[in-house]
Amino acid sequence: MIDLVNTGASLLTIAFGLFGFLAPRYTAAALDLAPTTSTMGLSEMRASVGGLFVVAGLAALWLDTPLAYAMLGFAFTGAALGRALSLLLDNPPRGRVLIFGGIEAALAAAFLLANLR
Repeated sequence: MIDLVNTGASLLTIAFGLFGFLAPRYTAAALDLAPTTSTMGLSEMRASVGGLFVVAGLAALWLDTPLAYAMLGFAFTGAALGRALSLLLDNPPRGRVLIFGGIEAALAAAFLLANLR
């Protein structure tokens, strides 16, 4: 069962990262990020929202150790905490933040509960 959780959650991590990596304009629009006169934002989407999660997910699958999967859990914990702080300080679109943050919190819990025993 743990193998199924780790593999499934890692594949979701890679899939979500591929949106930012391969479709940064779509991802930016989904996150309400507006383009400017520079393409630096697209570079940032490909790097921090895309490539980071694609490679982290692939690395966890490759290393295939509880600690590697737990590190993905910690990364998603940080993302979910950032969303929670944003709810308190930024007044973002509540529904969207709850959906994205809920996905991040669920992935964090799956990775951490399955691998920190």
